Amino acid sequence: MILAGVAFYSHRTYKEPVVASEYVTQVKKLSDYFPDLKGTVNDCNIYIFEGSEPGGTVLLVGGTHPEEPGANLTAELIVENLRVKKGKVIVAIRANRSASTVTRPGDAYPQFYHIETPWGVKKFRMGDRWSNPLDSWPDPEVYVHYPSRQMLAYMDIRNFNRTWPGRENGTITEKTNYAFMQLIEKEKVDLFIDLHEAELEYPVISTIVSHQRGVDIAAMTSMILSSTEFNIGMEYSPKELHGLSHREVGDHSRAISLLYEAPEPFLDRVRGITDERLLLTGKDPFVMKAGEFGLLYENIDENGWPIDVRVGRHASTFLTTLEMWSEFYPDLPIVVEGIPRYNDVIANGVGYYFKDPSTVPENRVFYE
Repeated sequence: MILAGVAFYSHRTYKEPVVASEYVTQVKKLSDYFPDLKGTVNDCNIYIFEGSEPGGTVLLVGGTHPEEPGANLTAELIVENLRVKKGKVIVAIRANRSASTVTRPGDAYPQFYHIETPWGVKKFRMGDRWSNPLDSWPDPEVYVHYPSRQMLAYMDIRNFNRTWPGRENGTITEKTNYAFMQLIEKEKVDLFIDLHEAELEYPVISTIVSHQRGVDIAAMTSMILSSTEFNIGMEYSPKELHGLSHREVGDHSRAISLLYEAPEPFLDRVRGITDERLLLTGKDPFVMKAGEFGLLYENIDENGWPIDVRVGRHASTFLTTLEMWSEFYPDLPIVVEGIPRYNDVIANGVGYYFKDPSTVPENRVFYE
């Protein structure tokens, strides 16, 4: 019991160093937009990059579901390498920090995973889909979403992508959503992007889910990427399914909301050993066998779905989305540089783009 307690404590309190790009304008806390979060586990860092020329504003969110590492790794890659020329880019690497301080009970998730870099090994917390019960307990018998009153699964009251647009006086998860909605309003965010990964047994995969106000951008992004880099679909956000970012952010704010999904075999229920190797390589013979029987919505072979492929997909999708945004809204351009595309991440590995915290000034190092 003592050893387990030490393991749980070390995981919950581990701090991930982030080297913000030299072009970062400022780093705020989420509580700057909603003071009730000050001092809580979910008072995450908000990285703001402003260009030398005016334009639109995009908010990129990673860490909605910390069991989907391609999301927070992409967000961190962007924070460490981004330069904005026109407009403003705002990034949250660990949007729901609470969920990154616990792993799935009974599923034998690894507590940490490690990424090779040119300067050593970088360590990250593995997380869960739901906020830590230590921060939000007990769950209700049935979760009643606010404000739609739609009834959802009890544990989804701790699911950061089922509690949008949040509640000022709700649970910590709902308060976190509410804080992000305040950020969207105060920073005048035009475009909202939520990064995710999904099991291959799930039909919403390798796609961009779009609010109806963003379908032109999503469709063009899908068409261009599918013809030049990799296949990615596009689909409409269901109007009657509530709590998800691609629905509620678009309905309750000025921002156009999109959600990206990349494949992650680690999440499949038919998987084999649930370890760090599977998490990072995306190789699993049991998932491959399921594919042979036509039980999957995405292809998989002996190459699996490595983390570099998943991060590369998100990076290129983000860059292409901004290009399309700037074409559709030329008076609100968002022009960036410094972010690698799909082929670059695969060729070099995601770790190549992470900076060594020991070699930069302390004022550029932040902790997640």
